[in-house]
Amino acid sequence: MHGPVLDAAALRRALALRDLTDPAQGPHALQQLVEDASRALVQAWGATVRACRASPVVSAADNYDRLHYPPDGAAREARYTRWSGPDTLLRTQTSAMVPPLLRALAAEHAAPPDLVLVCPGLVYRRDAIDRLHTGEPHQVDLWRLRAGAPLGSEDLVEMIGLVAGAVLPGRAWRASPARHPYTTGGLQIDVADGARWVEVGECGLALPALLSESGLDQRRWTGLAMGLGLDRLLMLRKGLDDIRLLRAADPRVAAQMLDLARYRPVSTRPAVRRDLSIAVEEDATAEELGDRVRAALGDERAACVEAVELLSETPRAALPEAAAVRLGIGAGQKNVLVRLVLRDLSRTLTHDDANALRDAVYAALHRGRAHQWAGRRSPPRGDSEEVNLSPKSKATPSACLDSFGAVDPFVGATPAARPDWTFFAG
Repeated sequence: MHGPVLDAAALRRALALRDLTDPAQGPHALQQLVEDASRALVQAWGATVRACRASPVVSAADNYDRLHYPPDGAAREARYTRWSGPDTLLRTQTSAMVPPLLRALAAEHAAPPDLVLVCPGLVYRRDAIDRLHTGEPHQVDLWRLRAGAPLGSEDLVEMIGLVAGAVLPGRAWRASPARHPYTTGGLQIDVADGARWVEVGECGLALPALLSESGLDQRRWTGLAMGLGLDRLLMLRKGLDDIRLLRAADPRVAAQMLDLARYRPVSTRPAVRRDLSIAVEEDATAEELGDRVRAALGDERAACVEAVELLSETPRAALPEAAAVRLGIGAGQKNVLVRLVLRDLSRTLTHDDANALRDAVYAALHRGRAHQWAGRRSPPRGDSEEVNLSPKSKATPSACLDSFGAVDPFVGATPAARPDWTFFAG
């Protein structure tokens, strides 16, 4: 294990999240993508198909070791992996389902000679918050295993064409070399989206050592391995510009997530922006900060956060002393300017709504000992210095606000000198 273990509440929240690829949890368009991809492969090859669903809590051996990830690899660190125990974690990839399936296949006395494994489900990452990323994306692994004539690079290219044509019909695609620990001849798959190329998956020839270590005779068995990002595929297929739409509760949106028809926009809600000047650990990343925000807000309130953008970073040593004091920044910390973009997909956020969300995010991220609150009531922070930025507060902030309500550490003007001080009025 390479980091702290999730507490019980965080683990329960993660496991309670609906897997949109699972028909048992209700219909969703993601399921149609999986069905279309597997159907295309089976019809072309005449292979036997096996669909797999498994608990998202997996062993480190199946998620990393048996897939030949290095023992000291960065992927295992807590900044990328959600550990649930000393040797268990919330899977970071649906490929974690494959090693047990290979072992089961090796134990069969009459295994099908040509087999397609279909392994869809949720995976758990620590990721930045924006319109294209989430900490719990959906993936599918598609593996072909054949006894007899060896599978090669031509078969792999055929597989890409079959899958791309099934899930994104009519789109151009390309493949470029990429390395994966459990394949040889690895490729990255991109599809055309207007004038740009978008990565949607990776693939390669199954690593012979992985097959033999699972009990399959590598002189007889060969394989093709493919992993696809289902959320991104569905966004491209339906023309979605915000990943939150996949889980939207608004019935006008949810009804459109049941098929693969082009999305018809229904929300014209304005975005609200708040800039935060905060002190965080020197090695803090956008992915870690995004994970803190999700954990602090919970699923319902986190759905209102469209993006958490890192605009700039300043080392403690480069800050003016007055700015360092206003932030309460300490040793081993840096100053980060964060832009918080808020947009509820079903209603317009009020100033009070936005300020409450701003303060909740600020409390989750800021590690300095001085605080600047936007709401009329400042959340308690022990013995740290508190300043309330609400215009109705009796406190007078020593730093001014920028146009989005963030403390600008390099400016010493008073709020009264700024024409946008009414930004926080409710």
